[in-house]
Order: sequence, then structure tokens, then C-alpha cells
Amino acid sequence: MLYAVTATLIEERAADFYGHLTDGSIEGQQPDGAEIVDSMQRARIGPDGRVRWTEVCFCATPLAHERQTQLDTYFTDIETQESDEHRTFDGSPLMDRLAAA
Repeated sequence: MLYAVTATLIEERAADFYGHLTDGSIEGQQPDGAEIVDSMQRARIGPDGRVRWTEVCFCATPLAHERQTQLDTYFTDIETQESDEHRTFDGSPLMDRLAAA
């Protein structure tokens, strides 16, 4: 299933998140690490400060494993909605914000 996700970045954890996204530790997580990294590369920060991205997930509860292992550490107020296709939302790239942290 494909989901459009909206969340709030926990700013004080941004540098740590960037490190884990770029050092291979998240990418190596099975079964969803590569999808998490790809999703964060698609993620954009909108004018309202919220982060938006699309992500594939096969959990019975949307993003259950991703939230348990990664997302709940770096984001709050995570909302999901089914989507028909991957999208790149308007806004600035999340990875740029994380790299600057």
C-alpha cells in the first residue's frame, strides 16, 4: 500500500537522523530500510513547517514497523492517508534541512 504521510520533525534530532540516513544503518534495516531512505529523499518541508512524503508499507497498520523502528524517534504528529502514486510535495527538501543541522 502507498501512503501520503504528514509529520512534524523533532528538530533537536535532525542531525542524528541525517547521520543514520546517510551512514547505511537505516538502509540496512529489513524489510523497509531502503524505502525509508528513499522516502526521506522525497520528503519536503511545507510552508507550515510540516514534512510530507509518500511511502510504501505492507503493515496491517500503516507504517507500524517504520514508526516503531525509526519514524517515531524523529517525528511527531504522524498522519497517513492512502495515495495512488508517489508524489514530491511542494516545499524545501527535508534532506537539506537535516544536512544543515
